[in-house]
Amino acid sequence: MDNTWRLAFLMILTLHSTTIVAEFGVVGGVGVGVGVGNGGGGGVVWVGGGVNNPQPSGSSSESKLDGAYTALQAWKSAITDDPKKILGTWVGPNVCSYKGVFCDFTEDEMGASASAFPVVAGIDLNHANLQGTLVKELSLLTDMSLFHLNSNRFAGTVPDEFRDLNSLEEFDLSNNQFSGSFPSATLYMPSLIYLDLRFNYFSGTIPQELFYKNLDALFLNNNQFEGEIPQNLGNSPASVINLANNKLSGNIPASFGFMGSKLKEILFLNNQLTGCIPEGVGLFTEIQVLDVSYNTLMGHVPDTLSCLQDIQVLNLAHNKLSGELSDVICSLRSLANLTVAYNFFSGFSQQCSRLFFRNVGFDVSLNCIPGRDMQRPQPECSVIPGGSLSCLRIPTPKPLVCGSLAVSASKHTNSTSSSP
Repeated sequence: MDNTWRLAFLMILTLHSTTIVAEFGVVGGVGVGVGVGNGGGGGVVWVGGGVNNPQPSGSSSESKLDGAYTALQAWKSAITDDPKKILGTWVGPNVCSYKGVFCDFTEDEMGASASAFPVVAGIDLNHANLQGTLVKELSLLTDMSLFHLNSNRFAGTVPDEFRDLNSLEEFDLSNNQFSGSFPSATLYMPSLIYLDLRFNYFSGTIPQELFYKNLDALFLNNNQFEGEIPQNLGNSPASVINLANNKLSGNIPASFGFMGSKLKEILFLNNQLTGCIPEGVGLFTEIQVLDVSYNTLMGHVPDTLSCLQDIQVLNLAHNKLSGELSDVICSLRSLANLTVAYNFFSGFSQQCSRLFFRNVGFDVSLNCIPGRDMQRPQPECSVIPGGSLSCLRIPTPKPLVCGSLAVSASKHTNSTSSSP
């Protein structure tokens, strides 16, 4: 994922700060893994308490900082345990000196840089072990672009008033004890591009509006979301989507088969998904990690998976998939791990046999493959699950023309033809 904009933001903070005092906050990477761990972070390294002793430049500054003071003191009152004594610095009106609060200079409403004044630009209380709740007054921090609370003990719900956080780009509540339905306030944050709600107790359904937002990273794993995945999943422009370890049911939306090339990692593992892997998966994407393991998917694997030339990890394990693994899948050039264990595959091609010698992790145990060790007992293989299931499988040309490859070739052709 491209971190250029985050680095630029950090540089701006550094240039405008008169003194930076190192404190405690280091934000973790964006890594996805397979839905385990203790949450993430937005990829920015925060240091210090922002701008040291900023000088107000007029009524706009005073109004902004007065609002910030009101918001932060209200929140302080709602925090019931502070074992690291972080909030001991949250005293007095100079909010830019508070631990975990970071300020930047912004221009006045007339755009005059000479009249720049400090505002609260970010809050990073990752790993602070604070206990408490969020308060509606935090919605007064309308200049804030990062809000990181990874690995604390916050509970309750996200106030609806948070929809007023028009500048917020990163919202990380991971590894806390939040509950209730999906925080709908996030759907109204126009600048939001990083949303991390993993390792909480959110429940209910995922709103379809979420996949219309211009997000780059979406982490909903390790909650209690249920119901079907919205059919417009394929509309999301995100590069990373993690839906693992919930209670989602129904089919994987057909639109997943037509997601754009920006998508790099998507995880569905350990839900209650049924039906087929959608036809078209791989045609237009450049996925590097695809994990649908620990569901109840059935039917044959679509040939379009052969278009995933950048795929490194393909995990189909612990489903009820059947048929044979074809050459086109086993010959994927970037493949580092192919796991199909605990399914009902009845065979694999010669190309798949070569994976054992390519230093590729290849697990075919507990299937129905004749002549292989560690397969299912024959009685289990006599009736293939989903035998009456009709998966949409469109006959594909040989060789298969992949959408992303065709687009790349088209771009190359156009650039070549336009060269002098």
